[in-house]
Amino acid sequence: MFDRLKSVEDEFVSLEASLSDPDIVNDQARMRDVTRRYKDLTPVVDCVRRYHARMADAQAARELLEMATEAERPALRDELAATEAQLEALTEELRLLMLPKDPNDGRAVIMEIRGAEGGEEANLFARDLYDMYRSFASAKGWSVEVLNHDDSDLGGLNQVTMLINGDTAWSRLKFEGGPHRVQRVPVTESQGRIHTSSATVLVLPEAEDVEVQIDDKDLDVDVYRSSGAGGQSVNTTDSAVRITHKPTGVMVTMQDERSQIQNRARALQVLRARLLKLAQDEQAAAASVERRSQVGGGGRGEKIRTYNFKENRLTDHRIGFTIYRLHDVLAGDLDEVVDALTADERAKQLAGRD
Repeated sequence: MFDRLKSVEDEFVSLEASLSDPDIVNDQARMRDVTRRYKDLTPVVDCVRRYHARMADAQAARELLEMATEAERPALRDELAATEAQLEALTEELRLLMLPKDPNDGRAVIMEIRGAEGGEEANLFARDLYDMYRSFASAKGWSVEVLNHDDSDLGGLNQVTMLINGDTAWSRLKFEGGPHRVQRVPVTESQGRIHTSSATVLVLPEAEDVEVQIDDKDLDVDVYRSSGAGGQSVNTTDSAVRITHKPTGVMVTMQDERSQIQNRARALQVLRARLLKLAQDEQAAAASVERRSQVGGGGRGEKIRTYNFKENRLTDHRIGFTIYRLHDVLAGDLDEVVDALTADERAKQLAGRD
């Protein structure tokens, strides 16, 4: 590991110099790549430098111990033991920092939430998930932009698409993709019986224009009249846009904006994200498997997580993690759940490396 860390330090110094190179500063794409890589390496190099400083402290303590009097030795031994403990902790920190980095870290997130099985109760649960993720984003200081939404009859959501922007948005939200199951008494239930319903969440990394080239010849663009709330002009002008990418069959619909041009731009934004994810999955030899693992069929039996209101319980079935603070989680306090999923991912990475 320490051999690799030397090359990381060398790369960091080179990147630092590049940040003031006029040729790179004037090239937006190269500057973006250099800045992103420099930001990725900064915590690694900071940790390496702290490690070297503690190594020097430990060496100095050993040398002093050799020359110390009997009265001085206990304090020096304590100092050396504390420094060696710090070195162990820094070594473990470096092991984690040197794990393979998710290529999507730092990207904005496009999230789609849809009611699945359970009729109107599924749509109401989709609304709950939407509120939960918005509260979570607000607590993290991320920005949220709703790209498209379709309200259901009783105030739920048939579907919603939103763009969540923040440095850690992808790393904290990437585990949320999949079928979410809820067990509770629906507002539509007159006899107090608990029902099981589900909503699906799809999490996509936002793609930049230069990463996904879309040929207009590969697109079928349909324009039609918007439906739902939004005022008279929404319902009387052909502003809604449906774009189908013919080579892949991926289809995106947008109708929130009153301008056809704006809806087309947003549809292309989501389409690029879907195509980027598809390409990344294919590179990992798991294109269709990855999408099914997130969305599945939306059935009650397929789930990554269960929200049980009677027991105030949330269970993530992928890692067997359960907490009894469901109402806190739905209010946006997702950190304990995300931390458990992150720890599981790191443990698997370390096991694979060891």
